[in-house]
Amino acid sequence: MALMPHILVHNFWDVLTITIENLTLVLSVHIFGLNFGIRRFWVIEKFTKTVIICGEEMTSENVFLLNTCPSMFCMRVRVALAEKEIKYETIDEDLTNKSKLLLETNPIHQQVPVLIHNGKPISESLIIVQYIDEVWHHKNPLMPSDPHKKAQARFWADFIDKKVFGPARKIWSAKGEEQEAGKKEFIEILKILEGEALGDGPYFGGETFGYVDVALIPVYSWFYAFETCGNFSIEAECPKLVGWAKNCMKRESVSKSLADPMIAYETVLFLKKLFGIE
Repeated sequence: MALMPHILVHNFWDVLTITIENLTLVLSVHIFGLNFGIRRFWVIEKFTKTVIICGEEMTSENVFLLNTCPSMFCMRVRVALAEKEIKYETIDEDLTNKSKLLLETNPIHQQVPVLIHNGKPISESLIIVQYIDEVWHHKNPLMPSDPHKKAQARFWADFIDKKVFGPARKIWSAKGEEQEAGKKEFIEILKILEGEALGDGPYFGGETFGYVDVALIPVYSWFYAFETCGNFSIEAECPKLVGWAKNCMKRESVSKSLADPMIAYETVLFLKKLFGIE
């Protein structure tokens, strides 16, 4: 972050002509000799264009999310931010033409989501969710306070990350025996979550919507795509889990953060075409 104590301009919009390489520039702006105090100017490079979010009063919360709508991992972050009632700006990425900003803020994996909080990037969806929960801990905690319950929540979220997405991908990307194996494994994983983790409460955390719910609920928006591609019914196999998902959808933080199932299905069709999958 570059700090420049004073800049004298005759017109507020002259600030837009300032060229910087840093993500943020904090200025004390003087316009016509009047000190307007510290302001923050964000310069975001995207698709060779510069998008400038300017004139914003500087506060302790400047939050941006590098995002794609149908990504289950981005949905996690959107749900967590909504639960905490955090205002943020969304920067949508085209993953077939990744922006300079994405490559610079997540140089290792070069994937979304990336959360930028006060100019500092955080990547990997579950890490971002934990960060959000720790920074904005005063509102709707996602992690239980009990150390053992917290460890269990982390275990199941890790289980979801390692076990769910591989077989789910096979359902839409594979054919024949490989697709059938993917369907079978996917249902088996969901049944483990349904029987071993969900319990009798409305959420994985019992009566409280929490970390494991955030980790899994985005997958629900892809159920239609999986069922259509695989010609099977998830609800018929895992009615309790689908009931949990429908209950989660009653929360505004979830219903407004998840992608429409048809968008997820259209994404699958796009990916099949992109990768030459008939």
